[in-house]
Amino acid sequence: MECSVDVFVGNSTIIDPEIYQLWVDGNSAHEAADILQQRGILQQWGANMDLLMSDVLDHYRTFHMLEKTLHTPLKLTAAGEWTFQMEADTQQLLIEKYYELDDVVVREVLGKKLSSRHRKDLDEVSEKTAISLRSCRRQFDNVKRIHKLVEEMPGHIVHNIQHNFLLSAELSKKYAAVVFVAVNRFETNKRKLQYLNFGDFYHCAHQMIVHWSSTSCHTTSVRNQLETETEIETDLDVDRGFLHDLREVRILLEGNKEKEHKHLVCSQLKGRLTDKIYADMESSFKTHSRSLVSLAGNLNRSRELRSLFVDLVERCVEPLRQARWTSRDLRLFLDYYTPAGVQLFKSDSATALVWERYMKVISSCLVKIYHN
Repeated sequence: MECSVDVFVGNSTIIDPEIYQLWVDGNSAHEAADILQQRGILQQWGANMDLLMSDVLDHYRTFHMLEKTLHTPLKLTAAGEWTFQMEADTQQLLIEKYYELDDVVVREVLGKKLSSRHRKDLDEVSEKTAISLRSCRRQFDNVKRIHKLVEEMPGHIVHNIQHNFLLSAELSKKYAAVVFVAVNRFETNKRKLQYLNFGDFYHCAHQMIVHWSSTSCHTTSVRNQLETETEIETDLDVDRGFLHDLREVRILLEGNKEKEHKHLVCSQLKGRLTDKIYADMESSFKTHSRSLVSLAGNLNRSRELRSLFVDLVERCVEPLRQARWTSRDLRLFLDYYTPAGVQLFKSDSATALVWERYMKVISSCLVKIYHN
């Protein structure tokens, strides 16, 4: 029986985005073919299963050859790259999809050492998150690769990731948050923190990068200016001079200052909170305020900084939950609590700026993590 076959030869790499996504998601070639069949692709093209399987296998071979190049995206887009010739849009799709993250997977990896031992435990992560083991491994390896490259780089972490891995700003920020948490060794896996999702840590990490890091736009302390003359700045480092200066805010715990602070806040919140919440705020003001001020005064110790999220939940979130505060109540309290503190530092503008810089991040983080 004679059979006519049309053959086309070209030097452009053809990528099917749908099959590529199935590969990135960790499906085997047979699993991918079955999924495509269920989506009705055979009826759409009038093909049979053997032809579909052959096409998927051909794509998978290409993806496996591409994978090593995807580990260093700059090579894929280099002017002299002749092995895989494709349009710029296709290159960007390949890179972005290969480095995409599932928040539930990242949450399980967050705060853990990126070691081979933890990589072996990814089968548990896969089972817990319902994400394929291959995909979990890809994400783990990508986080480890980016962490290793940018950890010692000076400058802005998001820019460094974008420049070296050609990722979008949004995806670069996700990786930046993971690296920031890892470099500063924040505790994220205590039982009390299990209710927090990756979005909570992502938000808080970027608040710290923007407002507390060595490269943040805030005026640095004299101490920090002297230190950074011989050091290369990176926004992966929390401004140690700022943390040192935070000890000065403990003046808010002194008798007269504490009473005046309470008076300023209560006078502004009367009528804005329900009677029940206002009564609790007034009677517990010292407890709530001391939690925030004491936390500030101790952050210059590395151990205290690492346990920041645990302390926020134990000292602030849990007591307010027990008192039945809503997110709105908390937001209102912080909106007046911070400027009242600034007013008390009117004779010391430097400490006022330090207090404001501290509370900007703490307030934003508290409101974000105040949920069930």
